[in-house]
Amino acid sequence: MANDRLGEDAEALWYVGPGRAEIRREPVAAPGPNEVRVRALHGAISRGTERLVLAGRVPAGEYARMRGPHMGGEFPFPVKYGYATVGRVEAGPDNLAGRTVFALHPHQSMFVLSAAAVTPVPDNVPPRRAVLAANMETALNATWDVAPGPSGRIAVVGAGVVGALVAGLCGRIPGTQVTLVDVQPSRAALAERLGVGFAVPPAAPQDCAFVFHTSASAAGLATALSVAADEGTIVELSWYGAGDVPVPLGGAFHSRRLRLISSQVGKVAPSRRAEFTHARRLAAAIDLLAEPALDALLSTPVAFHELPQQLPRLLAPEADVLCPLIDY
Repeated sequence: MANDRLGEDAEALWYVGPGRAEIRREPVAAPGPNEVRVRALHGAISRGTERLVLAGRVPAGEYARMRGPHMGGEFPFPVKYGYATVGRVEAGPDNLAGRTVFALHPHQSMFVLSAAAVTPVPDNVPPRRAVLAANMETALNATWDVAPGPSGRIAVVGAGVVGALVAGLCGRIPGTQVTLVDVQPSRAALAERLGVGFAVPPAAPQDCAFVFHTSASAAGLATALSVAADEGTIVELSWYGAGDVPVPLGGAFHSRRLRLISSQVGKVAPSRRAEFTHARRLAAAIDLLAEPALDALLSTPVAFHELPQQLPRLLAPEADVLCPLIDY
């Protein structure tokens, strides 16, 4: 076992009320057998989910399902939340000591976990880019949910982090024509980096066999339904929290025999469940982050200590930010 210093407290970000967060000190125990102590290097904020957490808009009926791994506190407040931290193992089993790892852990400068709860980051994936692992896992699971094959037209409505990752994965399928659709024309540069097409909603391609929706807006969902081909599949990845969202199921929805399905990362997609555990799926997602173009999703880093002041800006719906990156 490597160095197991004692007596150093960690610092953690807590959401303490609507629109308010603070950094709290908390003790960290020495790691036991088959545990690791991780010193955080980088983290990422999930703009959609953490906006709802900061606003106190997690539905009471979803409190149990929304608990993140290693979360502290209780919804709605105070709660220690987050699920994307990359760090270096300071103490633990020899096969992990000194390794860079990804953990589904809240925003915290240092923590102790079971060795099985961290995933090594390959040498060809830079630590900063590795913070996208949880988002890539969501995107990978969504493609498994419908398994588009070679050739055909695919649209992804919503050019946020998950939408961009879905588009990038679909763009790797031979012969596909993938279009990233977003209301912000500036996202065309991101689509170009990912090697896929781009369109604003009025110019979105029609007759798409598969449409992924990630914009978390009623207008985006309406666009997704409108661009699907007859008997096409629309995959809903957005999570709306406590909000109600109108869905245009009148008109030609039934006559066109459209299929609207949900995708959620909490369970491995049925098509891969016999082959993949959650741990193996996460490792596969991290391997997919070797693509340098994905650096375009990362924002200018924010220092961990500045998060309480910067969160309202980073999580504002109008902010032109993709993946807010934390530097510890």
